[in-house]
Amino acid sequence: MNDAKSIAPVVFIIFNRPDLTESVFREIAKARPGKLFIVADGPRADRANEAEKCAETRKVVETITWDCEVFRNYSDANLGCRKRISSGLDWVFSQTDRAIIIEDDCLPDPSFFPYCTELLGKYENDDRVGSINGSNFTHGRVEVEDSYYFSRYPLIWGWATWRRVWKNYDVSIKHWGILRENNWLNTVANPSEFEHWIKAFNRVYDGGLDAWGYQFTFSQWLQRQISIQPKGNLISNLGFRADATHTSGSNNVADLPRQALEFPLRHPQVPALNFLADDIYMREHCYRKKKEKGLKRIWGKVFPK
Repeated sequence: MNDAKSIAPVVFIIFNRPDLTESVFREIAKARPGKLFIVADGPRADRANEAEKCAETRKVVETITWDCEVFRNYSDANLGCRKRISSGLDWVFSQTDRAIIIEDDCLPDPSFFPYCTELLGKYENDDRVGSINGSNFTHGRVEVEDSYYFSRYPLIWGWATWRRVWKNYDVSIKHWGILRENNWLNTVANPSEFEHWIKAFNRVYDGGLDAWGYQFTFSQWLQRQISIQPKGNLISNLGFRADATHTSGSNNVADLPRQALEFPLRHPQVPALNFLADDIYMREHCYRKKKEKGLKRIWGKVFPK
């Protein structure tokens, strides 16, 4: 299943950490995708030796040892996380209709690539599905019989999506200015997480947050789309260390063990959200304060149990 023709195009996003880049690139090389898009940001002018680190990182991906079309999008100047990743993915999806996306600190299990590839094909024309996650943050507390389930939350440490989804992405979330005034959040989120998302969306909207991922969550929710999540965690984020831009310090989802998926995949018979798994994510990552009811009412009409 891992020949160059079978694996969907892969996007590799790199910056200034050659050691992590080498570890992740080794796994990409094992998957042997037929198309590889490499997106790199440039060095920050005020950081000593960063130009050398960026050059060393790019050197890691110079040699491709398998039959592969390679596309490179390197910035000379530093664009920052928000502009570099969003513009890089704009470039990617101008050339392909689907892609597996992975950053330099997200170490994938080998089963991640065929899992994404198969589901990119299966849900290609299903507008209810917005993305395919590689991460699972439930720490084994949710039993799942199938190979994956459905979630409200897109997780971007190794993920996949389609051009049909990315075309709706707006890095500035211009519609938030109106939607935050008319209770739109009530239709897509639980009251327990309002504070978290309002703060995040406000900072993005006001331009004060160098991030791109909150905008993707906003885009999926605006389109009433959900994500696919594997039954076990497929990604280990190795980037929680002092030289990280956003993931410094300790975290209970850092360096998670990877759990290989078995093939053939077992597909859910009904596209129903896993409310237990989403409840765990909400409580532990969206600053939940008290138990709230109503989540099934909000989303149940879209994906009934």
